[in-house]
Amino acid sequence: MNGSVVSTERAGILLVDDMEDNLIALEAVLASLDEPLVRARSGEEALAALADRPFALVLLDVRMPGMDGFETAYRIKRIDRAKDIPIIFLNGPGSDSGYAYRGYATGAADFLTKPFDPWMLRAKVSVFLDLHRKNRQLERALAREQEQLEEVAGRLTKIEDALRGDAPEHLTDLTDVRGHLARIEESLGELRRRSAT
Repeated sequence: MNGSVVSTERAGILLVDDMEDNLIALEAVLASLDEPLVRARSGEEALAALADRPFALVLLDVRMPGMDGFETAYRIKRIDRAKDIPIIFLNGPGSDSGYAYRGYATGAADFLTKPFDPWMLRAKVSVFLDLHRKNRQLERALAREQEQLEEVAGRLTKIEDALRGDAPEHLTDLTDVRGHLARIEESLGELRRRSAT
């Protein structure tokens, strides 16, 4: 985070499929989750949508004309803002058995075969949405802790400046406090790294 603002905008679900019927079916299954659903009819449209807003999850059809699902996933994982968004691949029946391996190799979090069980899809999407919400809560908590840490460090600087002239013997105590603050900041950094994975 370090200076970045955590968005309060609800992150939606990006539905990527070139077939209108499939998009309608996905919307019908996921409507009860009450999350924004954004359509993309191609890999190019998906990449454009990812540039416009945050998403909690991408549901991505494997077989699309032009840029297929694998290439789209590969490109998504190269976008700094989108690289950590989970992707669930949706694949037609009778597909090559290597598709699942290829999907996971390009960064898929899961792989479902059409026609999919609506309850299963909704349950899987719910899990990813919960993880997304928990990560956002952790990011907000870390941002608050960082702000408080910076405020304390600023106060310490003012106290140090005041003590330099009046009571230099207390500067050693402040150095100990600064060391403690540095350890806290290091712990926050470790928590940030863990939350990003």
